[in-house]
Amino acid sequence: MSKKNINWGIIGCGDVAEIKSGPAFYKVENSSLINVMRRNEEKVKDFAKRHKVANWTTNVSELINDKNVNAIYIATPPSSHLEYALQALKAGKDVYLEKPMVLNSKEAKVLSEAVVKGNNKVTIAHYRRSLPVFFKVKELLLLNTIGKVTSAKITIAQSKKANIIAKTDVNWRIDPAISGGGYFHDIAPHQLDLMYYYFGDIASIKSIDLEKNKVSNEVVKGEIQFKNGVQFNGSWDFNAAEDADNCTIIGEKGSISFSFYGEKVIVKVDESVKTYQFSNPKHVQQAMIEKTVGYFLGNNENPCTVNEAVIVTKIMDVFCGID
Repeated sequence: MSKKNINWGIIGCGDVAEIKSGPAFYKVENSSLINVMRRNEEKVKDFAKRHKVANWTTNVSELINDKNVNAIYIATPPSSHLEYALQALKAGKDVYLEKPMVLNSKEAKVLSEAVVKGNNKVTIAHYRRSLPVFFKVKELLLLNTIGKVTSAKITIAQSKKANIIAKTDVNWRIDPAISGGGYFHDIAPHQLDLMYYYFGDIASIKSIDLEKNKVSNEVVKGEIQFKNGVQFNGSWDFNAAEDADNCTIIGEKGSISFSFYGEKVIVKVDESVKTYQFSNPKHVQQAMIEKTVGYFLGNNENPCTVNEAVIVTKIMDVFCGID
């Protein structure tokens, strides 16, 4: 039976759900937020009150089995993503799953197989695909603005004072058992997903200087050879002296440069330089959630599949030396 409206439940209504995603679930057309879950009763009641959500619970199973909920947004730390996603699929719910999708490639395989065997839909929250800056880059590449692309490079450097990483009461992001790795696992999924979104199928993945930071993942370096010939090099340093945030794509006629946390794209072709300036929406996941609602209703394709996220997970595993 086809759905006419997506009635959402949220598992984990913390910082990400507060502004980035949560309000979009009740602002998007044909979408309602009807139940939220968090273990802390005081905090979940407060979230429900402020966002005018009729129901709240501190019990995951209660939300997953709510007969009025037909789709679930999982916004907990990554260690519980697979467990909750499998429970939701078993209960017949569609799923919008935060990044990183799961802890590692072994878990990614389990989830992928569950989606194939089941009857419900899963979208991964690689929402930067739908933000104006990154969508513009995709458009410029499709228009062959800089000619045939030969290489791409990401440089991320964060000092201890930087604010790229979200601050939380308990810093679970540096506990591999919860996050899958270090800070790299928190921000790199978006960046690596964009590279795959831009350049397509991958021929090979290689880690660089792996042994230096295999445990802490404070420094991560890797290379990707894409099947279309694009050579990618990435460097992430979370104990840097100075901050950096840049991606540069080189083509035969010029380059495209942008920041992952900025709002402009700089295009250089021959002697000319053109800058495209954008403003991100207040709720940065809203465009992605709108596409996800459309997909769940059968109106458009999946904006980011589990299989695409499986590839991103594989890249992170190789870069970090995870078996």
